[in-house]
Amino acid sequence: MSKKIEYTKRSIFTTLWVFVVINMAYADILSLMDSSSSIRQIMNGKALPPGGLIAGAILMETSILMILLCKILSYKIVKWLNIVFSIINIAAVLTGGHGIYYYIFATIENLSMLIIIVLSIKWKEID
Repeated sequence: MSKKIEYTKRSIFTTLWVFVVINMAYADILSLMDSSSSIRQIMNGKALPPGGLIAGAILMETSILMILLCKILSYKIVKWLNIVFSIINIAAVLTGGHGIYYYIFATIENLSMLIIIVLSIKWKEID
């Protein structure tokens, strides 16, 4: 006997953002092991660009916040924040790291955020 499971759009968005955040965090963790990555070079004493930590914190916080905001904000606000924050994060990922390991994470992250954008564009308030 098969049981149909129904998911709300908000739950799907929240799950996708959790997935994106975990991938971003793990890509950064692996970058610490790559001696040629900018994260590792900064850890080894290379000068950090002014405001670099603040910019990184704000960027990361946009995706972390969406996990919660998808559940509590109005339909219209969530729809537009999904689109705007996905575009910003896609741009950051595209200009981020290097190496095969990074490209694997970047591909998964960007595909997930593209799905968020497409679902948000198609999202009707009644869903």
